[in-house]
Amino acid sequence: MILKSATLSRLRSISAALLLPLGLLGATQLTGCASPQPIEYASATPKLDIKTYFNGPVRGWGMVQDRSGKVLRRFVVDIDAKWETKDGRPFGTLDERFVWSDGERQTRVWHITEQSPGQYRGEAGDVIGGASGTAAGNVLNWAYVLRIPYSGSSLDVRVDDWMILVDEGTLLNRADMLFWGLRVGELTIAFRRQ
Repeated sequence: MILKSATLSRLRSISAALLLPLGLLGATQLTGCASPQPIEYASATPKLDIKTYFNGPVRGWGMVQDRSGKVLRRFVVDIDAKWETKDGRPFGTLDERFVWSDGERQTRVWHITEQSPGQYRGEAGDVIGGASGTAAGNVLNWAYVLRIPYSGSSLDVRVDDWMILVDEGTLLNRADMLFWGLRVGELTIAFRRQ
């Protein structure tokens, strides 16, 4: 069947009218998937200075969830944190002691160096290749690869870790865990200075 020129023109107009909004919606969704950047929080208060917050005893309560939101494990973590000057730069040690809901005990020791104002580098035994952190306003965003035990072996998961200072004593921490680019879990912690 041959369509007349007027009919074809009308179909093209309808198609354009339908596809343009769908295309814009798709573009909006793609840009909506972009991760926030620490600089977006530069004016947020109170200002998070990890050298001040993580200096002395800090306690945290947290949970690990799978990608569907099911809570897999809960924990309490006690952190003994201190800062000194090493090679002319602020250098922090965060000695973390976890007690998991299943009774397991775990220790992780972070060594953190402030590279420049708001820029940090961190090392820990189960962090592969180190962590990089950027602070602005009331947030700190860490990016690193964490080696976690899994089914008698281990997995290296990429962690997008956000700390948000709520008030002078309360810090919330939310971390997405990704494996091959897919979100496989989430870590949530509420910290209080002791």
